[in-house]
Amino acid sequence: MSTKRLPHGGLYAIANGARADLVDRAVAAMQGGARMLQYRDLHSDERTRLATARALVAAAQPFGVPVLVDHDIALMHASGAAGVHLGSMDDDPAAVRAALGEHAVIGVSCYGDLERAREMARKDVDYLSFGAFHPSPSKPQARQVPIDLLREAATLGPAVVAIGGITPDNGAPLIAAGADFLASISGVFDADDTRAAAQRFSTLFDATRAASS
Repeated sequence: MSTKRLPHGGLYAIANGARADLVDRAVAAMQGGARMLQYRDLHSDERTRLATARALVAAAQPFGVPVLVDHDIALMHASGAAGVHLGSMDDDPAAVRAALGEHAVIGVSCYGDLERAREMARKDVDYLSFGAFHPSPSKPQARQVPIDLLREAATLGPAVVAIGGITPDNGAPLIAAGADFLASISGVFDADDTRAAAQRFSTLFDATRAASS
């Protein structure tokens, strides 16, 4: 991982709104060691999304955790978030980088497409996201991709994010294969104890890295 705009790696908690306890759960995830946070809400009205995004940014500041907004560059600006996550239907990352400047964090979804990842890696993005690696409660229609994809992606330069049905019980092989971050929605926000779930992810990174050193 070569990007200077990201934490060293770890749990990437995805706050998938709308839910009344979203900010409280996000705080618990950061207390448990989450290193990055994304706000994703495709259904709430504009006012609600802005208020929630601002609340997440404020909550993350004491932890030094960067908050990214899914898709919405205008919301990123209005909320003071650190960056944006882009999918295949969003603006070209090179144009987004030109518009946002050198300090913004930009991540892109590459799904299971290594050629897309190679193209995106040339556009000054901070991370490449791949998945799903396991059946996903949040995106049950997502196609599963092979773990070997992470080994190839790890050579491209940007950080590598694995997503899709990931839990502390199945995440270790993904880290060993080259994932710098494990992204989780339900594994964190739907856990009985969000802080404890995040701590298990954090411990998983420590244990996997120690075993490989």
